[in-house]
Order: sequence, then structure tokens, then C-alpha cells
Amino acid sequence: MSLNRVVKTSVRNLVEFVLRSGDLSATFTGSSRMVEGSKIHRKIQQAQGSEYEPEVSLAIVVERPDVILQISGRADGVITTKDGTGNKQVTIDEIKSVTDELDEIQEEYNPLHWAQAKCYAYMYAIQQGLPKISVQISYCQVASLEMKIFEKVYSVGELTDFFESLITEYALWAKRLGDWIEVRNVSSQLLQFPFPEFRHSQRQLAVAVYTTLTKGRKLFAQAPTGTGKTMATIFPAVKALGLGQVEKLFFLTAKTVTRELAEEAFARLRQGGLQCKTLTLTAKDKTCFMPGAACTPEECQYAKGYYDRINLALNDCWHLEAFTRETIEQVARDHKLCPFELSLDLALWADIVICDYNYVFDPRVYLKRFFYENNDQYCFLVDEAHNLVDRARDMFSAEITKQSFLDLKKSLNHELPRLAKAAGKINSYMLAAGKLCAEKSAVGEADYYVEALLPAKILPQLRKFMELAEKWLAKNEQTSFREELLELYFKVNAFLRTSEMYDERYVTYCEKLEKDVKLKLFCVNPSELLRQAVKRGRATIFFSATLTPLAYFSEILGGEEEDGKMAVPSPFAHDNLGLLVADTISTTYKMRQQTYEVIVDSITAAIGAKTGNYLVFLPSYRYMEEVCQRFSSKNPSTRVIRQMGEMTEAERAEFLQHFSDDNAATLVGFAVLGGVFGEGIDLTGERLVGAIIVGVGLPKICLEREIVRQWFDRTNRQGFEYAYVYPGMNKVLQAAGRVIRTEQDRGLILLIDARFSQPRYRRLFPPEWRGAVSAKSVTTIAAKAKMFWVKR
Repeated sequence: MSLNRVVKTSVRNLVEFVLRSGDLSATFTGSSRMVEGSKIHRKIQQAQGSEYEPEVSLAIVVERPDVILQISGRADGVITTKDGTGNKQVTIDEIKSVTDELDEIQEEYNPLHWAQAKCYAYMYAIQQGLPKISVQISYCQVASLEMKIFEKVYSVGELTDFFESLITEYALWAKRLGDWIEVRNVSSQLLQFPFPEFRHSQRQLAVAVYTTLTKGRKLFAQAPTGTGKTMATIFPAVKALGLGQVEKLFFLTAKTVTRELAEEAFARLRQGGLQCKTLTLTAKDKTCFMPGAACTPEECQYAKGYYDRINLALNDCWHLEAFTRETIEQVARDHKLCPFELSLDLALWADIVICDYNYVFDPRVYLKRFFYENNDQYCFLVDEAHNLVDRARDMFSAEITKQSFLDLKKSLNHELPRLAKAAGKINSYMLAAGKLCAEKSAVGEADYYVEALLPAKILPQLRKFMELAEKWLAKNEQTSFREELLELYFKVNAFLRTSEMYDERYVTYCEKLEKDVKLKLFCVNPSELLRQAVKRGRATIFFSATLTPLAYFSEILGGEEEDGKMAVPSPFAHDNLGLLVADTISTTYKMRQQTYEVIVDSITAAIGAKTGNYLVFLPSYRYMEEVCQRFSSKNPSTRVIRQMGEMTEAERAEFLQHFSDDNAATLVGFAVLGGVFGEGIDLTGERLVGAIIVGVGLPKICLEREIVRQWFDRTNRQGFEYAYVYPGMNKVLQAAGRVIRTEQDRGLILLIDARFSQPRYRRLFPPEWRGAVSAKSVTTIAAKAKMFWVKR
């Protein structure tokens, strides 16, 4: 039998797939479904004697005529003792943390718990040659930490019958999956690159990606816009998948538009003969068929009987290969299923999962069905990796606010007085912290303070609040304040979990915000936590058009000395791009009033040399609106559109549709630097002939940016670069990258800011910008722009 017919699964997934039934229910299950459950496991395990071996990894291979199953998992504990006659006696311990009172928990509280433990017992007994073995379910009440233990003794024959019954039912699906893997792998091995040839830089990147995946390492790759980096990473990853070097691909991105580019890349590979199943995960709130309803069978028809219908739905849609948002929603409607839960179930069968960063990196929501127990050969392709820096800081940080506890206290005063009292104590702590802000403030009248210490005094109060909240929430009673309490419970839970990760890379800050007070555990340097997170897979490729400087991004994204780093050159002729730098105009906040007119005149000069479509990027909405209004007044015959705040996906698409390659007159679109049109959009050929970028993109000065600056000033004396210059110039480089997308593209870029002449910014210019021309006046801009287009 082909080795490709080996199908891997975890004990948890095996048991749940075969035995689950009934309703999908998001009723509150407290810490048993969160990281607190792991903490309780560790506490119980550590309290045991020398006869207790915790976290025992188990695996077994089951050979059937048409498929080989490799099943693995971790038993919470193996207890080895001796009976009265001196014979070895083994017990498999399965720990379950629960919010229900122990009096309510009986032996058959949850059949899946027994099923999982019996699988571990079977695997251990077979491997050790035991004729019988005990199975123990240890229920721990999360609030009181009291235990209730049930124990049964099974013969190996009984366990064999049970395990075989699971395998028999699962094997039907496993064979189908095994057949599919073989088809997928053969198609992958025969697959040719989907274009007539690689661009030079594209081949260089593809080779580095393949080498990295086969060696199980990390790569940080900068590839200029237009290199074809999406295909240069996906194509070798698919090849590695087909050869068994990796088992599943995760294409991670922060934006919808780049998810769509990935879907298009796989569609193109399918046209070339690839057979693979791709799934795009969309956030639950975007796909919900009944927004506002609780995820319970009482309120949502798509939750009622979910597990009774899911396998039929999986069977009916097995023939599909591209599980896009639209496809998933259609299948979900046809089978009356929750679309988000359906997408999670389909992900188990998909070869490639296209999703947001948080499904792999965020400790709150990462996909535990893949990463909690399994140690599989996953590959992570992290697209637009420059965006991961700030996203990671958010994912590994947590905050609470005074007002949320005060509001909840008012809601609960009469209904739940003990919980209201607990909320009141936290409110009082936060009130006192707010008063300290003015006293401890390091800068004038600013109401905040920053400390490199965990706020230890608030943690016991938060734990008490959690304990009381869990007890009530576990009853799953529907009241007017339940959602308010649930939301705050999760915030407190995140705060406590983050407190456990707190180390020298964190700071605590307290900020007074009008009538409110915010207390935040802020992850300044996420490098170590990202380093640990990528260990959930075998290999990781961080790639972007703008990982500049490469050493900075490698460091901040958790790179190590042995990781690969590469910056491939632009594949396009340098004279296809005309780069002008208006480096005598100041765009700093203090100088804006004095330079509005010269900026408008510079834009007018740049677009006057050629009729076409242009994008103008400015540092903020207010700045953009002011310049746009003044430009329109001076150029009434020029067609102008501008980015609006909080645009829907349909409105963004409409904005881009204006950039047609057959526009007879000039179109000027105004957009915000670093916004939705600053990266990821693909306007090839005549759809975009130029971009004007105003400013060096520095993020707005704010408390968190200043914390980052000060922290890195202390550690490496590059605080301003890390907090402002590098993020800012990445916005500039991304915006400029909209212009040249293919070998045929020709385009003009005008950079407006005096700081572009300073060495700290100039040294971040990519090699293809070495022909930049300084334009000291509006007249020079017009002349140089005209000269560029005449030569073309």
C-alpha cells in the first residue's frame, strides 16, 4: 500500500467525529473549555505522587486493507501501582474541569469523556501487553477545586471491541480521505508552474521556500510588489505537500483582499491539474445567519440538531474542492447548519486552510482542534507579515476598564449581590488607580502611568469575580444582563491568562480616559510568544513586499539565528519606474497649514504629464480631506474620488472599479496612507499609472507608541526606528508598490516630504529606487514627470 494512504487523526477528533450527536450549544462551559482547564490539569498532576506520570503521549497505527490509520493523543496521566499480590496495576487518568456542582455530576455525565479515556487505555494496554487496565475520570470543580472521581476496570478484550467499533465507522471516512490524499499528491507531483516561466526573483523565492519547508525551518523573505510572491510561496508549498514533506498548509493573512488573492492562486493551480481542497475561514460574526441570537438550540435553528446533520452535509459536499465563504454558506443553508461551525468541521478535511493570523497565533482563539494535542507537519505561510507585528501585540495583550465593572455592578445589584460586590471592589481598585495616574504621570498633565510590574493586587479580586461569574453563567439562564456579564467574564479571563505570560517583554499601563480608567497588560515585544506559537507547525514562511529592514522584522517576529533571511530584487527593469522626491516640502503637523498649497500644486504637476489614473496617499483622513478639497477647487475639470471612513467591502470594490484602463480622462483617487487601499490591491497596466505619497507614514504619537519607543531605547537604542520609522516607511513602500505590478507596467511615483532626504529614511529605500530624482520645485516636478513619460 502507498505510504500516502496513511491518514492521521487525534483521539479527540476520532471520538467526537464518531460519537457526537444532538445540538450545537454555546452554553457557558467556563474554564473547562479554556486555558484555565490546562492550569487545573497541571495543578492536579503536580499534586500526585511518584506513581503518577503526567501527559503521556500515545500513538497507534491501525492497518486496514484499504487505509492505514495513525491515531495519537496525550493521556492526562498514567498511574502505576501494585495490588495486594505485587502485580502491576495501571490506571489511565482523564482530568476534566467543570463548572457544574459536583453533586450534579454522575458517572455518565459525558460519554465522550469515557470514550476518550478508553481509547488511551486501549492504546496503552496494547503497547504494554496488559490483560486489563483501569480507567479513571477525575472531575475538578473549577471554583472550589474539589474532585470527584469515577473508576472502571476493563479487560483488553472489552477495550478492543470498543476501539474497533470506532475504527470501523471512522475507517469509511478515512478511506475516502486516504484515496483523496493519493489523488492530491499525484496531481501535485505532476503539476507544472502555472505561467510560461518564473520571473527571476520569483524562482529564487520559490526555491528558498521549498528548501525551508523540506528542512522544517523558518524563512523571512522580502519580495518586491509584482514579484509574484503569492504563487512563489504557494506553488512550492503544494509541491512539498504532494511529497509528504508537510501535511496541511495554513495560508495566513490579515486582509480579505489577500485571502482572495490566495483563492485565485489555488484556482489557477487547479486549472493546471492540481486537485486540492482549500477552505477559507471567515469570522463567525460575518457569517452568522441569525445575528443577535444566542448559539443555542432554543434560539437558533442552525444549532438545533447540528451534530445529527453534520456528517450528511460533509458527505454531500465531499466532491467540492474550493470551500469559499459563499460555498460554505450555501451548504450550511441547504443542511440547516451553523456556517462557522461547518467551516471548522470542513477544515479537518481540507488540504489548505486560508485564514486570519489569529487562528494560529492568538492564544484566545487559535484552532485547538489542530494545535492543542497534535504535533503534525503543518506549514504556515504568513502573508503580508509586516502586519503581524502590531497584530501580535494586540493578541498577546489584555485590558480591563473601570466603567465596565461599574455598569455591571449596577445591573447586578439586586439580582446577584455577591457578584455585584466583587465587581464593585474591582471598580474601587480601578478608581484608585485612576487617581494615581496624575500623581505618577511622567509627562506634564497626561493622565497615565507605566510600570514594568504585574499589577498583582488586582489579580485575586479578578479571580474571585471569575469564580462567582462562572458559577452563575454555568446555569445558562437567560437574563437581560447575561451578555454583559459574559463579555466582561471573557475580558477578565483574557487578562488573567495574559498575566501568566507576563515577563520582561511586557509593561503595565494605567490610563485615565475622561470618566473611565483603562488598565492594560501591554506586550511590547511579541517575539518570544510568536517564536513559541510557530512551533505549532513544522515550517513557517514570513513573506511580504516590505520587510524592511529585514533584521528588524526577523527579530520582532521571533526569528532565530539559524532562520533563513532573503530580500529578492525587483524582477522589473528599473527604468519602468519614475521616482521623484519633493524633499523641500515639510509635511509635519506644525507645517501643514503653510504647505497645503504647494502640495496641491505638486500633485497637479505630477499628474499633468500624462492622462491616466492616479492615487494620492496622505497621512490621515483630516489631512486627506483638506488636500482633496483644495485640489478639487484648483482642478475643477479633473475627476476626483476619495476614500471614506469605515467602507464596506462593496464600497471598496466600487472605489477600485473607477480605476478602469479605458478612462478617457484623468482620475485622481485620494486615500489614507496605510489604509485599505495602501496595500493588497492589484491595479495593473493603465488602471494605475502613478502614485503621490505625502509624508513618511509615521504612526500618530500615542501612549502605546511612546511605550514601544522608550522600551526599545532602553534595550537597543533604536526606539524611534522601531516605534515610528520602520512602521511608517513600510506604509510608504506598500503604497508605492501599487504602481508597478507586471513587466509591462510603467509608472510614476512622487514622494513629498523633506524627511525623504534624511539618511534614516533614505537607507530604507529599496535597490530599485536608487534612480530617485530630487525635485526641488513644482516646475521641476512637472518637467521631470514629462521627461519620464516622453522616454516611455
